[in-house]
Amino acid sequence: MPLTCSHVIIKIFLDKQSMIMYYAPMYIEKVPNRNSPPAILLREGWREGKKTRKRTLANLSSWPSQKVEMLRRLLAGERLAPIGEGFQIVRSLPHGHVAAVLGTVGRLGLEKLIGSKADVQRQLALAMIVARIIEPSSKLGTARGFGQQTASSSLGQVLGIEEADEEDLYQAMDWLLKRQVAIENNLAERYMAEGTLMLYDVTSSYFEGRCCPLAQLGHDRDGKKGKLQIVFGLLCNPQGCPVAVEVFEGSRGDPKTLSSQIRKVRERFGLKRVVFVGDRGLLTSARITEELKPVEGLDWITALRAPTIRSLVEQGVIQPSLFDETELAEVDSPEYPGERLIVCRNPFLAHERRRKRAELLQATEKELEKVVQATQRDKRRLKGADKIGLRVGTVLNRYKVGKHFRAEISEDSFRYERDQHKIAQEAALDGIYVIRTSVPETVLDAEQTVRAYKGLSVVERAFRSMKTVDLKVRPIHHRLADRVRSHVFLCMLAYYVEWHMRRALAPMLFDDDDKAEGEALRDSVVAPAQRSPKALTKALTKRTEDGLPVHSFQSLLKDLATITRNKVMVVGESFEQLATPTPVQQRAFDLLQVRCR
Repeated sequence: MPLTCSHVIIKIFLDKQSMIMYYAPMYIEKVPNRNSPPAILLREGWREGKKTRKRTLANLSSWPSQKVEMLRRLLAGERLAPIGEGFQIVRSLPHGHVAAVLGTVGRLGLEKLIGSKADVQRQLALAMIVARIIEPSSKLGTARGFGQQTASSSLGQVLGIEEADEEDLYQAMDWLLKRQVAIENNLAERYMAEGTLMLYDVTSSYFEGRCCPLAQLGHDRDGKKGKLQIVFGLLCNPQGCPVAVEVFEGSRGDPKTLSSQIRKVRERFGLKRVVFVGDRGLLTSARITEELKPVEGLDWITALRAPTIRSLVEQGVIQPSLFDETELAEVDSPEYPGERLIVCRNPFLAHERRRKRAELLQATEKELEKVVQATQRDKRRLKGADKIGLRVGTVLNRYKVGKHFRAEISEDSFRYERDQHKIAQEAALDGIYVIRTSVPETVLDAEQTVRAYKGLSVVERAFRSMKTVDLKVRPIHHRLADRVRSHVFLCMLAYYVEWHMRRALAPMLFDDDDKAEGEALRDSVVAPAQRSPKALTKALTKRTEDGLPVHSFQSLLKDLATITRNKVMVVGESFEQLATPTPVQQRAFDLLQVRCR
C-alpha cells in the first residue's frame, strides 16, 4: 500500500537473501491509570489475518497537551495550517538589556543587600535602579514603562510589578532611603579596608522648582544661572567603585562637607587608618588643620592652590632647575612641617595652558576693541565713565582674564593694554602643580602619591555618568528633601552596577581594557595617560580582537534591547519565546557571566 504520513517503518530485516520493510499506522491513545492521570501513549497497529495487533512505541504523558494534539492531528492525516496561518506574535517587548542589567545585579548580590525577595518594595527599588541604566526617566515615566499596556521593556513583567504606579515608586524610594546606611556599610566592607585610599569629591546639580529645603543658590557647576541647586559628595575606592553618597544643601561649600565624611568613615565604616584623596578646593589648609590633623590614623593627599605655589617660587623653595632632568621632585618647606611636597611639571599641560591663555586674551581684546570703537563713533557714541566701565567689566568677566589687562577709562574715551608682567608671572607656573600629603614615603613613594591624586579623575568620570551621560540625575523635580536624597542614592546604586558592567564589557567597548600596558608606555607618572595598543587598534578598526563591532556602553545596551521577549499564539495556545541572541549579544552575556532568560 502507498506510504503516507500516518505510517512508519517499524522493522528492517536484513539477511543474505532479502530485505523486507514493514509499515504500520501510528495513533495516539489515552489509557486510564487508576487514581493517576491517564497515560498518553504512542502506539502502532496492524492486522495479522483476522486478528488486530498493537504495540506501544512511546509514553507521551510528559508532553504538553498542545504538543500531543499537534502530533495526533498529524498522525490522523489532518491538513495542518500553512506556515504563518494560525501563528501570531501577540506581544513583543525589548528584553536583552533588562536581562543583562538584572543578571549583573544578581551576580553582584546587590538585591540581597537591598532587601528580602518577598518584599515588593525591594522589587520596585531594583526596577528603578535598572530603569536608570536602560531608560532614565521621571518616576511617572518609569512607572508607565512597567505597565501591561504601556510597557517599554520586559522589566515590569520580569519583576512582577506591572501594576505599580508612581506613588508606589515614591513609597519604595522612602523605604530604600531607610536602608541606605546598611547598604553603604556593606559596600564599604566589600571594597574598603584598613589603610585604604578613599577618593572623595563633590559636585552640584541644578533643581527645578523652589519648594525643597535642600535646593539653594550656590556655586554653579552646570551653567544654569539663577537655578537653585543641591550638592552631593561621592566616596569611591581607588579603582573608582562608588561606596557612599551624601546630599547637602546647595549653598554649602565643598570643604564644609568633609566633616561628615570623616565621621562616616571612622564611625560607620569602622576604619581607623585611611587616606583621604581630595582636590585643592576640598581639602583646604583650614580643613586639614581643623579636621584631618587632629584625627589619629587619618592621612590625606591633596594639591596646593596657584597663589601658594607662586609664594613657594618666590621663596626659592621651587626652582626651575628642579625640572632639568626630571618632571617630579620632592621639596621641603618650613610652612608645612611633617608633610611632603611633591612638585610636578607636565609639559603637555603647560603647552595647553599657554594655548588657551592666548586664545582667551585674543577673544577679550576683540571685544574690548568694540568698546573702543563705540567711544569713537560719530553716532550714538558711548560716553560716561560709568557706562564705559560697565561695558568693559562685562567683557573682562566673560573670559576670566581681566587680571591680565590694564585699562584707562575717562568720560569719553577708553584704552587698554596687556599686563605683560602678570602674564609672565602666570606663564612661569604653567604645567606646575604641587601635591601635598601627610602619607610617609615608606607607605607611598612620590610616584605612587601623584598617581593616587590623579585617581580623582575616576570620581569625575562617575559624576559625568551620573549627571549627563548615562543616568541623568538631573534635572531634579522632587520637592521633599528625603526624596531628593533617595533619588541621588538610586543613581549611585545604578552607577555601581554600571561600573561593574563597563569593566566586564571593556573588551567590546571603546574603553581601554589593557590599562597596564598603556601605563607602561608613559614616560613618567606626570605625563598624560597613554591608551594601550589594543585600545588604539579598536578605535582605528572599530573591531574587537575577535572581529566583532566595537560599541559604546549605550549603543551596546540598545543592541541588547533587540533581543525581545515574545508572547506567541499558535492554534489557540500561547507560550513565551525569546529571540535568539546574535554573536555580538552572546559575547556580551558571556563577558557579564549572565544568561539571557
